[in-house]
Amino acid sequence: MTQHAWSGRDLPDLDLSQADWRSGSQGVGDVQIAFVEGFIAMRNGRRPEAPSIVFSPAEWRAFVVNAREGEFDLT
Repeated sequence: MTQHAWSGRDLPDLDLSQADWRSGSQGVGDVQIAFVEGFIAMRNGRRPEAPSIVFSPAEWRAFVVNAREGEFDLT
């Protein structure tokens, strides 16, 4: 596990080079996710070389629930 200074969280050193990235839209979307070693990674599909965000299963569930409830709706 690696602690990332910016987050204060312990995260694994995941090898995302062989991850099966999935897009929410047809083709390459803006957001892609991959399930790797029990964690969920999210990246910008238009900039796959940029850093990914890694969620624990509990963090991912909270994110999805809040997104569905409109907490992150900026429109």
